[in-house]
Amino acid sequence: MRNLHTLNVAAHNTADDLWVSFLGKVCDLSPLMTRYRGDILLLPIMEFAGKDIGSWFDPETKDILKHVDPLTNCVRYYTPRGRFVHVPPGGPCSDWDSDTGQPWWRDPGYEVGLLTAKARWIRVVNTLTSQEQQLEVCSEETLAEILQRYLRYNGHAHSYTWKHNGAILDMSRTLVQNNVPDNDRELEQLRLDRDLYVPSILLHFNDDLTEA
Repeated sequence: MRNLHTLNVAAHNTADDLWVSFLGKVCDLSPLMTRYRGDILLLPIMEFAGKDIGSWFDPETKDILKHVDPLTNCVRYYTPRGRFVHVPPGGPCSDWDSDTGQPWWRDPGYEVGLLTAKARWIRVVNTLTSQEQQLEVCSEETLAEILQRYLRYNGHAHSYTWKHNGAILDMSRTLVQNNVPDNDRELEQLRLDRDLYVPSILLHFNDDLTEA
């Protein structure tokens, strides 16, 4: 499953195209929005379109947070933003359909990727043309996946050898696995500008030009 940046999630922020992230995964709830279109129980979800809703969940049980209802002394789902789709009502309700199947937050059918644990910047330099492009990538991505991101800037990127500090990079491995360290934390501790220390990946042109 692909790794996604928070910006990828944020781009899907409408009722017809709605993504959220929680517990390290990213879900496309657009089908849910279509299925329950017009239902007031969609409002809390719409409020957080394109955002992380991890605070709604218990990281151990992977379920919605629960609390003891002070009025009934019963354990209920804790939904301070209001009850939403697939959350049962706090008491007897004649229009509640208990046969909803698996709730959306447990349904893998909505999952489209994993939320990156850490995003980082790299500088990709084409040594043939001297063109330079800064990319924000997911730390879990392999160089092959980063290459796919870079194709929008250079459709012939497959025709280059990727190097860092003179070493040819293994495209099946991540940046860290290729000894391209992520020094963001150290730079922050030293109060140094991270923009001045973005690692560079040098692209060296090969003889055979791959068709874009």
